[in-house]
Order: sequence, then structure tokens, then C-alpha cells
Amino acid sequence: MVFTAQQIAALLQGTIVGNADAQVSTLSKIEEGKPGSISFLANPKYTQYVYSSLASIIIVNNDFEPTAPVNATLIKVAAADVAFTRLLQMYNQVKLNKKGISKMSFIAESAVVGNDIYAGEFAYIGENAKIGNNVKIYPQVYVGDNCEIGDNTTLFSGVKLYSETKVGNNCIIHSGTVIGSDGFGFNPENNHEKVPQIGNVIIEDDVEIGANCAIDRATLGATILRKGVKFDNLIHIAHNVEIGENTYIAAAGVIAGSTKVGKNCMFSGQVGIVGHLHIADETKVGAQSGISKSVTKPGEILMGSPAFDIGRFRKTYVHYRNLDVIAEKVNNLEKSMREKNK
Repeated sequence: MVFTAQQIAALLQGTIVGNADAQVSTLSKIEEGKPGSISFLANPKYTQYVYSSLASIIIVNNDFEPTAPVNATLIKVAAADVAFTRLLQMYNQVKLNKKGISKMSFIAESAVVGNDIYAGEFAYIGENAKIGNNVKIYPQVYVGDNCEIGDNTTLFSGVKLYSETKVGNNCIIHSGTVIGSDGFGFNPENNHEKVPQIGNVIIEDDVEIGANCAIDRATLGATILRKGVKFDNLIHIAHNVEIGENTYIAAAGVIAGSTKVGKNCMFSGQVGIVGHLHIADETKVGAQSGISKSVTKPGEILMGSPAFDIGRFRKTYVHYRNLDVIAEKVNNLEKSMREKNK
């Protein structure tokens, strides 16, 4: 779609400096601007690119005053970064606003499907599934029997929802993620017999799950992701885990079975948490840390493996980095004592 500077300025409540009829159809970084694109300047470090950028329109702050000729049309706003974020959101909505059911998709007769959905090629919707309004189901998505998907949720290509999975409203699940696969349950005392996993996974509203994540169904009951949870790529959540509201987990995080994580927690990349623990609200954990015991005090910041208070960790790490020097001093001291005792 093509927009003029005048249309964009009206949307952002901005002021035009230059050609109000300048047209754009795409977005770009200011240093990579090209004709027909719109960009923005918020960080003063990038001011030089305003004068050389080939972008047709550049959004700037109200207080920006050029010191040399600018080829682009400027739109002045209160906060350029906020305004550009609004444009990104709108652009994404337009780009992803797919509708229609492909003739090469399959929807079981017993499934209930809402209004204005999109189902791409080779998408599969199983028996008794319930699909809300304005749901986007991209090609090669599998929605198993008795699944429920709320309004305005998007499942990108290759997502797999095993049976009985429940997904709320306004969720986004990225490609390759598997939800509802069996928990890792075996009985070593009975010839390693597999323990049936007959629970499900419940994902509440406004959850986003990155690519290639695996969220196991519960042995009994449910594995639960509460409202507003955000996952990066490559996250593994084991059976019967519960993740509290608005908790963020970065790439390659692993949480073992039956652990309960509180609200508003933040885990950096490659954090591992053992099973059957309780993690207090607002806990923050540094990258590559291992949590081996419950965290009972809200708001703690932890790091290390096993993890402990980040202040103590940093002090300890100073000594760890100097272990070779310390060891050499101890060896020299022992050698000196031996020589004195001869």
C-alpha cells in the first residue's frame, strides 16, 4: 500500500516540512533509506544520515532543526521513536491481515469456526475444535481434536497443537512450536514403562511464544502459561509447569516438571530451572544460570550455577578470575614455609 506524507502526518498528528505529496510504501532504517521508504531519527548519533539518506520521508522530533539541506520530507512529532513504533504496528497489521479458507486446508465437520478466519494451505483443524473470530492459521499448522483457540490469535506456519490444548485471545505462536506433546514421564522401577500423559496445556490471553519452542502437556491437570507471558525462541517447558503473568523467558530456557514460576519474572538466555520448585514474583535471573532450589523472596536478582545473589556472585567472580594468581601465591607460600622448616 502507498501512503503520502500528508496521510501519515495526520495519523501521527505531526507537522510536515517539505513535500506533503511524497509517497512511501515501505519502512527502512535511516542509514539504509531508499526512495519510497519512510524512516525516523530519534538517536542523535544518527543525525548525519538525515542529510544523506535516500528515504522519501523521515520522522523527526519537534525540536530537530537541520543544519544542511535535507532531500527527504520531514514529519515533526513529539517523539519520533514512539511515532515510528505506531507505524510499525500498523504496517504489521496490514501485512498479516490475511483472510479466507484455502481449498487445500482441512476443517473437520464437528469443528466450530468463527468469523473472518484465515486457514492456509494444508492447515488441519481436528474434531470438535473451537476456533474464535479473526484467527490466523498459516499453512501446515496442525490443530488437534478438542483444541480451543481464542479471538485474534495467530499461529504461524508449522505450529502443532496436540489435542485438548487451549489458547486464549490475542496470542501469537511462531513457526515450529509444538504445544501439548507428552511430558517426559517414565517409570525406571517398572522396566522404564511410559507414564501416560493425559493432561493438557492452557495458554491464557496475550501470550507470545517464539519459534521452535516445546511445551509439554501435563501428566494430570494442566501445564499453564498465564496472561501476558512472553517466550523467545527455543524454550522448553516441561509437564505441569505454571508460568505466572507477564513473565519473560529468553532463548534456550528450560524449566523442569511441576515448577511454579511467579508473576513478572525475567529470565535471560539459557537459564535452567530444576523441577518441583517455586520461583517468587519478580525474580530476575542472569544468562546461563541454573536454579536448583526455590526462590522465596520476591524481586531477587540471581546469577551463577547454582544461582545465588548477583551482588555476591560478582564479588565471587572477581576471585574466580584470579584463581591462578591466588594458587601461585599459595604454592609460593607453602614452598617458602617448607624451606624455613628445613
